[in-house]
Amino acid sequence: MARTGRRGTALPLGLVLPATGLLVLALGYPLVRQVFLSMQEFGLAQQFGQPPEWVGLKNYSEMVGDPYLWKVVLRTVLFCFVNAGLTFLLGLGLAVLMKRMTSWVRIATQCGLLLAWAMPVVAVMIVWQFAFDTEYGVVNWLLTRLGGDFQGHSWLIEPLSFYAVATLVVVWMSVPFVAFTLYAALTQVPDDVLEAAEIDGAGAWQRFRHVVLPSIRPVLLVVLLLQVIWDLRVFTQIYTLQRAGGVSRDTNLLGTYIYTLGIKGGDFGTAAAAAMFMLALTVVLTAPYVRMMLKQEEEQ
Repeated sequence: MARTGRRGTALPLGLVLPATGLLVLALGYPLVRQVFLSMQEFGLAQQFGQPPEWVGLKNYSEMVGDPYLWKVVLRTVLFCFVNAGLTFLLGLGLAVLMKRMTSWVRIATQCGLLLAWAMPVVAVMIVWQFAFDTEYGVVNWLLTRLGGDFQGHSWLIEPLSFYAVATLVVVWMSVPFVAFTLYAALTQVPDDVLEAAEIDGAGAWQRFRHVVLPSIRPVLLVVLLLQVIWDLRVFTQIYTLQRAGGVSRDTNLLGTYIYTLGIKGGDFGTAAAAAMFMLALTVVLTAPYVRMMLKQEEEQ
């Protein structure tokens, strides 16, 4: 029996260890390399062969002492939570609606969501840039026709309207994933439990709040966790809108801030330190959700 038990344990470990080793190698080496780079002075001269100088925590201290960094962090966190919250609520609402739709309407809606989700980011950004173009944008044309004074209005020059456009784009691209995932979870809620709650006198909102939401809570936590991580790492949408007319310094998030330090500024050591700071921020913001997920696992 003991030998059988050892064999039964060895087989799963033997299957898992090679994949685990490859994963650790693929993720571990870049992370360790990033840590070392963040403690070096690595600029343009080092790219042409000059040995990097070891500076320890100097890059971190200079970066943390820069007031501009904390402005960028505040913008990033606010942008992340606003976008994650809106995406989650809209996705949940669409999932509930799809559950109540007739078959052909639901299929048409799902096809539309799938097309929006599958579009390449660059193609999406070209469409949105044209929609909000100062001279030829359909948004300005439509608002002017409705009586507003939006002829030649620039949506990207002011930070507030810049982030409004960025939020619209990011949420539009993220909602399909949330809607599909939560719709799949809603289809797994037992109908007999809902019928029993209805017989007991529970209204639609009470059934949704006390039966449906607790039943799909693990999926809700996973979706919210992924959405926070993705919205914290937004880069392409912000960078593209900055190139289309936004003021970089007034609209930088952590992703574009790191890009500015490294690729534009040539200070790869400080950029690596900022990337490690972003990783730490991601861990801090997602830790409560991970804790809730672990607690949920222990309760089951």
